[in-house]
This record gives sequence, structure tokens and C-alpha cells, in this order.
Amino acid sequence: MHSRVTTDHSEITLGISTFSPHPMRLDMIKSHIHRPMHKLETRKDAIRGFSPAWFTASMGTGMVCVLLHEFPYSCQPLRYISMGVGLFNLVMFLAFLALFTWRMIQYRDLNVILLHPQLSMPLGAIPMALATVISSIVVTLTPYNTLWMPTLALVLWCIHLCLAIPMFLFIPFVAISHQRHKFELVNATLLLPVVTTVVASSVGASVAALFEGTTAVAVVLISYMLWAMGLGISLMIITFYVIRLMLHKLPPSEIIASTFLPLGPLGQSSYGIQLLGTQARRLLPELLPQIEFLGDFLYCMGLFLGLALWALAIWWFTHALCSVIYRRIHGPVPFNLGWWAFIFPAGTFSLSSNELWIITGFTFFRVLASVVSTGIILMWIFVLANTIRYGWTGELLKPINISRLELQKDPETAASTPIVQV
Repeated sequence: MHSRVTTDHSEITLGISTFSPHPMRLDMIKSHIHRPMHKLETRKDAIRGFSPAWFTASMGTGMVCVLLHEFPYSCQPLRYISMGVGLFNLVMFLAFLALFTWRMIQYRDLNVILLHPQLSMPLGAIPMALATVISSIVVTLTPYNTLWMPTLALVLWCIHLCLAIPMFLFIPFVAISHQRHKFELVNATLLLPVVTTVVASSVGASVAALFEGTTAVAVVLISYMLWAMGLGISLMIITFYVIRLMLHKLPPSEIIASTFLPLGPLGQSSYGIQLLGTQARRLLPELLPQIEFLGDFLYCMGLFLGLALWALAIWWFTHALCSVIYRRIHGPVPFNLGWWAFIFPAGTFSLSSNELWIITGFTFFRVLASVVSTGIILMWIFVLANTIRYGWTGELLKPINISRLELQKDPETAASTPIVQV
């Protein structure tokens, strides 16, 4: 997908090819450099247009950090790069959190966002972005045996739960009780607040690996409950979404990237249940000896369920790729923040494949994880570059279709993120 952005200043000529003995004037150079946010009417629109969808960029960046560190054919330079990406993701998350908090304080519109059928769903990206920060801290700092890191990871995971569980419980309820949805307009963003608990379970397994005793067992048992809750509701929504696709066909080009979102709960639950099985076998024989072979049983179930969910993710990965290619062949695909949906869901599939290789030792999973991870990293570079490019101009920060942030009468006209034509 090659981006082709049509703006009033799409072509810039500096006259470099014509030699002149006189130096180019500074004012001529400045005339060709756009001031930041020049596409916005006022600078305040940057805060007003800052939606929770921006946290998907942090999700994707954190996922790339983990993929680089856990790359099947790893080397030391990749791990150093992973640390740099993880630090960048931490700064990005804190900046996004500050901007979103600024918006909430200045406009006091959280209730309007919660009632909006499109804007409310990306709220689930906030705890998941924090989850990627926790995962980045765990994978990059564990080899250095820092004494404070396990406690920090546990505290951040508890904060993550305080965000993820309310998102999981209340946003679907608000969607059922207050929001207005049309079946033909339903898209996979319904999964964003639901998959938060699945992500929390995977992170919980990583945090439990840092501890021994009852603390680790408590984290593992809580993670199993979170995994079951999130996966169960996710499968219901995915079934609902498949029926919508069959009856009303593919989503429009503007949100075609959302077809990758169902891959997230499938890949993440496969990855998480394998990690939990590994921790169960390590911890339960000593701490729950009255239940004989429980640890080995959960380890075997982790491999079985992980492989089954991975196989289901294969189908959805293929479907999502075909959907995007089909839309691209038949027309342009607009660039928006929804393109970050390519990164995190596909990354969960790669992590699941990598974990299957670690457990089984089959080279097929190792090669597959390497190929998918490489593609995700390249896609991340492309999406990040375009996000910075159009975020600088303000294209991605326009508060489109939200007049004074009141609910739209027609959900079809309510866009959650600004669109740049590609």
C-alpha cells in the first residue's frame, strides 16, 4: 500500500537543480516548511481531536519492542534496538496519557465519549497500551536482574487490572444499554474493550515468572480467570462479526484494517494460555500438592488450547490479508489511525507461533514467527512514519464529525479518526 496524500502543498520545489552563485534566502526556505498543525483551524483542535485511538500507536510500538527482543533468530543488536523502542514507547504512552487527560479536563466530555458508538471502543486501548509498557519492562530488564523491576512490574500490572476490568465490564454494557448501533455498520472495534482481560492474563503470566510462592500462584490463578472471561466474550463478538460480514460484506476501505482486530484475541489467548501453562507446571506441584499432576495437566492443556487457537488465528489472518488486498485492488485505502490495527493483532499471532516453537521445538513455528515478525516490523516503520507525518500537519487530529462533541443522529457519519486519502 503506497500512500498518496492529496493536500494543497503536496509538491514542494526548492529549485536545487538550478545552480545559482547566490545562496538561497532563508525566507524562501521557510516558505516551504509547514508549521506544525497547519491543517487545523486552531491549535486547541489538536487537544479536542485527540481521541483514545492514539493509544493503539503505543500498543503497536510496545508489541514491536517485544517482537524484537523475542525474535526467534535473536542477536544482541536486536535486543539493544528493542530497549530503544521500549523506551520510545514509554515516552509515547506518557505523552498520550497527558494529552488525553488534558482533553478530559478541558472539555469534560468523557460521558459523551462513553455514549458514542465509535469513540468509546478505543478506550480499551489505554490499558492495553499500558500492558505493552509492562511487557517491554519485563522482557528488556529481566536479563539484568534488577532488584526493583519485579515489584514495579507487579504494581503496574495491578494498575493495569484497575483499568482493564472496568473497561471489560462497563463499556459493553453501555454499548448494549445506551449506544445506538446499526448491524450493517458494526465493525471489529467492539473487541477493543473486551480483549483487555486477555492481554492482562498474558502480562500476568510474564509477571508471575518473576516471583515465587503464593504471590506468583495468585497472579497465575487471577490470570486464568481473566483469560477465560476475555476469550469467551471475544468469541461471541467474533461470531456476531462474521455474521455481519456474510450479510453485509467487507467493511469500507476507510476501516478495512479493522478486519485484523479479531486476530488479536485469538493470537493473544493462544500465547497467554501457553505462558500460563508453563508457570502452572513450575509453581503448582509445590504449592498445591494436594491436587496431584495439576501443573502438568495445565501445561498440556496450555499446549493443546494454544495450538487450537493458533490454528483458528491462521484462518482469520488469511481472511484479513485477503480483505485488505481485495480493497486495495479495487481502490485506494485511506490512511488513518486504524492502520495501527495491522501491528498489534498480527504481533500476537507471531508471539503465539514463537511460543509454540519454544515448547515443541518444531522449526516450522520458528520460521513462521520470524517471517511474520519481520513483516510486522517493516509495517510498523511505515505506519509510524505516516503517523508522524500526518500528525505533524494536524490531519490526524481534526475533530471530524463531532460538533461540540454531541452524539450524531446517524452513526454512519460518525468517524472516530480523521482520514487521509491514500
